[in-house]
Amino acid sequence: MTLFGHRIPMVASLLLWAILWEIVGQLGITILLPPLSAVLVRMVEIVPTQTFMSALGVTAYAFVIGNVIAIGVGVPLGILMGRSVIADRIFLPWVNLFLSAPLTALVPVIMVLFGLGQTTIILTVVLFAIWIIVLDSRAGVRSISPSLVEMAHSFGASRWQAFRRIYIWAALPEILAGIRLGVIRAVKGVIIGQLLVSIVGFGALFKLYGSRFLMEHFWAALIVLFALAFILAESLAWLERRVDFYAASRG
Repeated sequence: MTLFGHRIPMVASLLLWAILWEIVGQLGITILLPPLSAVLVRMVEIVPTQTFMSALGVTAYAFVIGNVIAIGVGVPLGILMGRSVIADRIFLPWVNLFLSAPLTALVPVIMVLFGLGQTTIILTVVLFAIWIIVLDSRAGVRSISPSLVEMAHSFGASRWQAFRRIYIWAALPEILAGIRLGVIRAVKGVIIGQLLVSIVGFGALFKLYGSRFLMEHFWAALIVLFALAFILAESLAWLERRVDFYAASRG
């Protein structure tokens, strides 16, 4: 972004909102928005506690397992849809439907089927993350140059070898983009799951802090969650940039 001919770094926007937050908080307009400085002090206080670290561990477990399942199922399914017309026609309408549907409404259905517990939370993470991973993997495979596939066949590559050595690597930029977006959606999924299904992890913290109007604690936990999601997304974006070579080499 440029302003009056000067390039303004993106972090300037965050600083501007932080200053505005501090001013509004110091004015005491509402108890729902304490000063940012007080929130940061509270964050330093609560993060090392056993309660917070335990909640972080519970949330991280459901988040990681859910994402592993979403990636493990979503990437092969997207590649299959990209290579097979029949599979594409069978699955694409459902993928588009679930991608655009209000998924929160389906959480009670999962809850009825699998009960109240960590399994339902993990499935909620999968539900939020998998569809964009499937679509981006499909788009990546459909962008592969036909000459690359023909070359693999001419060298006698089996379907498994073509999958492992051609499709995965050639479609890697789009696959990583889908995983990055899926991880961002998974953050929403794990919190919704922990709030609606089983009050554990960060969901329990938000419930506790919100019900007692401990807004400094509430915002502190929220900032930690946003920061972790931001670091994850930026790490995957960095990885995407690193594998741009494969996109360029597809011709």
